[in-house]
Amino acid sequence: MTLVVTAEPVPLKTDINGVVRVGKTRVTLDTVIKTFQNGATAEEIVYRYPSLKLADVYTTISFYLNHQQEVETYLQQRQNQAQTIRKMNEAKFDPQGLRDRLIARQVEQAS
Repeated sequence: MTLVVTAEPVPLKTDINGVVRVGKTRVTLDTVIKTFQNGATAEEIVYRYPSLKLADVYTTISFYLNHQQEVETYLQQRQNQAQTIRKMNEAKFDPQGLRDRLIARQVEQAS
């Protein structure tokens, strides 16, 4: 019997919002790579995110290691987007005095 060696596709898909997800899950590339960078093994990542397949996590980590600069650029762009959205939300929904406003609303509704 001869072993047939074939290239497996990288299990990464970009959704309609431009977010890269791993396999057929909602787990993002950001999550897998950040968890890996924090010292987790592929097995630990699958344990934390059970919807992932172990082979997909290994392939994703391999892709990251082979394309580190491109992935880091993508992760930085995602972080910048998150900061922009956070600032917009803070401007729109002022967190200062939030507890007081919620208590006042609760008292008003109870009256």
